[in-house]
Amino acid sequence: MKAIFAAGGTGGHINPALAAAGELKRRHPDAQILFIGTKEHMEATLVPAAGFDFKTIHIAGFQRKISIKNIISNIKTIGLMFKSTRETKAIINDFNPDVVIGFGGYVSGPVVRTAAKMGIKTAIHEQNAFPGVTNKALAKEVDAVMLTVEQAEKYLQPKNKPIITGLPVRRSIFDADRDFSRAKLGIGENQIMILSMGGSLGAKAINENMTEVITKLSGNKNLYFMHSTGKYGKWVPDRLHENGVNTDVGSNVTVREYIDDMDVCLSAADLVVSRAGASSLSEIEAVGRASILIPSPNVAENHQYHNAMALVNKNAAKVIEEKDLTAEKLLGAVEEMVSDKALLKQYGENAKKLAVINSAEKICDVIDNLAD
Repeated sequence: MKAIFAAGGTGGHINPALAAAGELKRRHPDAQILFIGTKEHMEATLVPAAGFDFKTIHIAGFQRKISIKNIISNIKTIGLMFKSTRETKAIINDFNPDVVIGFGGYVSGPVVRTAAKMGIKTAIHEQNAFPGVTNKALAKEVDAVMLTVEQAEKYLQPKNKPIITGLPVRRSIFDADRDFSRAKLGIGENQIMILSMGGSLGAKAINENMTEVITKLSGNKNLYFMHSTGKYGKWVPDRLHENGVNTDVGSNVTVREYIDDMDVCLSAADLVVSRAGASSLSEIEAVGRASILIPSPNVAENHQYHNAMALVNKNAAKVIEEKDLTAEKLLGAVEEMVSDKALLKQYGENAKKLAVINSAEKICDVIDNLAD
């Protein structure tokens, strides 16, 4: 089997594609797999590091805000669209794939569309509850549409009935042991752990408001806080110290720039405060944890809000939109959750019911069917 994966821009597009490609390789050791992306974004690092062949095309996204600078940029993007189509066609002719799968990002557009016009079997995977512009357009052309959540279907007009596959999650997340993780982190048996994070770069709104929440609640030794600041939140420890909060070893407050052991931290947590990216939510569902979600407003089609509401509508999470976010409101939501262990448990169980534990296998089933 020969398969081309197109994914780029963010880890939310790339990591699910890598998980599916890894499962395809396990299923078919002799499969030839090629990724297509851009040389400027994360895929140029992540894909080769995962051991897959990688080729690049020249493509950029359209700027939606009206300005002279963005108009000039969009004119250049139109030119790149024609160039990327020629580059994609040459790659496809050379590789001769059985199937081409797009996992989102604007790189998926020319790759999947060109393959479809060449008569090659094609599929897309949509990570979010509200589909992006590229996948909305491609859904009308491809042979198979795969969705993380059922809610996305109402925004699409696919040729064939969409297939709900969920979003691939690392096996280590599913397999993590809560008791082992809590012992490793030094969390007391009766402490309630609150894990808060805003992504690798950091979310200013989450950093600012969680700093206030931690300041007000850190005196409660029945609570344990772990907060990830991200790259642009390095000021958080100093602010906490100024507020009289102890973050030294042995305290009930731990602050990190980045969480590189998410399997341990998530499995140890009782409550998660987070953005609502598709990958983050799939991991929260995988471990079955209650969450307070603060969707990023700075994403296409406000898709994180729709992601969050998929959990809220199943009583698996609470949501606070950033435009409504205050330290007092977040404090109230945290206090409500941690004061009721039965509520924490119920929200966690409801989240667990939404998890798809064999997502990568389901995606590969679709790929196999197309290739056959």
